[in-house]
Amino acid sequence: QVHLVESGGGLVQPGGSLRLSCAASGFTFSSYAMGWYRQAPGKQRELVATITSGSRTNYADSVKGRFTISRDNAKNTVYLQMNSLSPEDTAVYYCNANWGWNNYWGQGTQVTVSS
Repeated sequence: QVHLVESGGGLVQPGGSLRLSCAASGFTFSSYAMGWYRQAPGKQRELVATITSGSRTNYADSVKGRFTISRDNAKNTVYLQMNSLSPEDTAVYYCNANWGWNNYWGQGTQVTVSS
């Protein structure tokens, strides 16, 4: 059974940092591309960052230079380091695993950036 469990969300002040983690189980983690997506209230879910099985990364323009995605295949975990957070980053952040027709989502973790 596939599980993607996000953690690390919370309330942070503008300019602050958070590190999200997504612990994966139930599939061959190292073979999958992993990603972080987010959904703000009243908006569609959008790509934040992805990392391939070979650790190539891709970022949304809105987070380039501020967010860093990484993976630890030994721990079956993908991370999202978020720096210089702004209120516009407030959203539920979802972890995604993708390989071919297989596509899995976590339950999401709330990130709120507010003073």
